[in-house]
Amino acid sequence: MRVLVTGAAGFIGSTLTDRLVADGHDVVGVDDLSTGTLANLADARAANKERRGAFAFVRASVTDADLAGIVAKARPEVVCHLAAQIDVRKSVADPVHDATVNVLGTVNVLQAAVGAGARKVVFTSSGGSIYGTQTRLPVSERVRPAPESPYAAAKASGELYLHAFASMYGLEYTALALANVYGPRQDPHGEAGVVAIFGTALLNGQPTKVFGDGQNTRDYVFVDDVVEAFVRALSAGNGRRFNIGTGVQTTDRDLHTLVAKAVGAPDEPAAAPARVGDARSIALDAAAARAGLGWEPWTSLPDGIAATVDWLRSAT
Repeated sequence: MRVLVTGAAGFIGSTLTDRLVADGHDVVGVDDLSTGTLANLADARAANKERRGAFAFVRASVTDADLAGIVAKARPEVVCHLAAQIDVRKSVADPVHDATVNVLGTVNVLQAAVGAGARKVVFTSSGGSIYGTQTRLPVSERVRPAPESPYAAAKASGELYLHAFASMYGLEYTALALANVYGPRQDPHGEAGVVAIFGTALLNGQPTKVFGDGQNTRDYVFVDDVVEAFVRALSAGNGRRFNIGTGVQTTDRDLHTLVAKAVGAPDEPAAAPARVGDARSIALDAAAARAGLGWEPWTSLPDGIAATVDWLRSAT
């Protein structure tokens, strides 16, 4: 199968690209390298030595006017759309930029997919944000999205555009609403990768901090498990959103303990004031993904953290 991956040089995108290439698919990666790196694609590029045409890379943004030409030349059967502005706080500070990338960029991808005759788009939604504040957890897809940030609103908007393009042009789609994804290649220099942030600081003997009372909870899902969901969605789950998470809540304080144990460092984070706008708790019910995609999150949090810390050690 020919697959085009936007955001291919990023954390999740590059891991997905490696998996697709390993599975024998021909992959075209598109990334503007604003946050992703070519180093993440070293294995995919090396695969061309063994299998000609296994991987090709195009440096471009999903907002570029010539994206349609790039996708048409690639002739993908499926487009996996992962390129995005992913920082909630940046979306609050500059909602116009967030909408440009996450809304207009998504529309550009969908239009390009239709023009290129692609069968399907697999879209990266945000299970950690689109549902807003919920008191009954884990939350299922039956709960109506209630965005509380421009980033969440853009992801919810993307799902509406998927439905519109399916209705207008017959373009198949699956939306994967991801929980908090972590694992090797995650950037420790940002708001979205707390496992990488804790791990990098502790490995370097630097101070760490936990915000508020440390009892905010998140649902952490390992990147390889997420990639498995994308692979299954290539040919299943049409016309639906699936939550991709574990359903398990882990507090910020407990997460720090797990990372410190994996590193072999003292578990002594500093207390920092609570951050305005931080969601108190989220966890995703993935029963629909189990039924519709045959997907399970098989990596335990301690095992996933250990793998991430091993990668961080090798990357320093």
